[in-house]
Amino acid sequence: MSKISYHLWGIHKTEKIFLFKIENNNGSYIELTNYGATLVSIHVPDRANELGNVILGFPELEGYVDDNCYIGSTIGRFANRIDQAKFVIDETTYNLEDNDNGNTNHGGKSGFNTKIFNFSIEGNVLAFTLLSTDGEGGFPGNLKLKVSYQWNEHNELLIDYTASSDKKTIANFTNHAYFNLTGGNENILNHKLTIYSDLYLELKANYIPTGSIVPAADLSFNQNKIKERISIINDHISGLNTCYLLDKKDKGFIVPACVLTDQQSGRILEVFTSYPGILLYTGDYLNSNHRGNSSRLLEPFDGLCLECQYLPDSPNHPNFPSTILNPKEIYKQSIIFKFSTSIS
Repeated sequence: MSKISYHLWGIHKTEKIFLFKIENNNGSYIELTNYGATLVSIHVPDRANELGNVILGFPELEGYVDDNCYIGSTIGRFANRIDQAKFVIDETTYNLEDNDNGNTNHGGKSGFNTKIFNFSIEGNVLAFTLLSTDGEGGFPGNLKLKVSYQWNEHNELLIDYTASSDKKTIANFTNHAYFNLTGGNENILNHKLTIYSDLYLELKANYIPTGSIVPAADLSFNQNKIKERISIINDHISGLNTCYLLDKKDKGFIVPACVLTDQQSGRILEVFTSYPGILLYTGDYLNSNHRGNSSRLLEPFDGLCLECQYLPDSPNHPNFPSTILNPKEIYKQSIIFKFSTSIS
């Protein structure tokens, strides 16, 4: 059984911020904080059985407070973008906070990445809870969110999202960890990726979906290196911010989403989820005001995100899986990150 410990990490806006550690019997461990219900580190072995941190993060709280890249944080109320910062429910238009070229991204300025969560330890589960009040960020309903983290003996990180609202609303939560399986020794361009999808969302300007779900074709991943799927022109690298539609025959069932590997370290990351989509973001705009765990400022392509979620801008596309959360309904979705190593 995993051991959970914590200590005071700092004070923000008179509130106590804690750093938590969940360690299994193998010595592998993760760290989290109640600031943004954020995943701070994941320490797993390479093929030589040496532990290394495989996500980007900061050694001090200030790095997260000053962060603008959502590093490791819980995203809500709505992961990714909503076109023109508005949506309609039952003929009522809700205007949201515009924080991304006229659109709403990751919940707007009231996003959960900057919220201070309450916490509880329930056996081997660390749970973070938050009340988002009616009208916050423009979203309707008093929404209660619970984010539960478990770290087991198989080096699997289980994240469960449970939510309810007293008013009809929309909801879409994810984790925004940036993975780098080398342990931060190199960028992610040589990582190999397989995504279990042949379909993705066609995009217009500013990463807003057109509404069309099209064959992935040249953007499909089947053990392809990241650098094989991005554009490099005159040394300028243009990465990916692409949402893939997973093969979900049954709502709520957990299915394989992708596999990420690093030949150098031998580390393997398998991702499973109950969500209908996974968004690959290759970290094109990564930057930081503080030095990260690698003792340097973060730069583009230092890490990549594998964001299991509902599809971006779903409220404005009836053909997308619905993100409506009705009163008395329970929102429940899961993500599993499983770490292992290859022999060679």
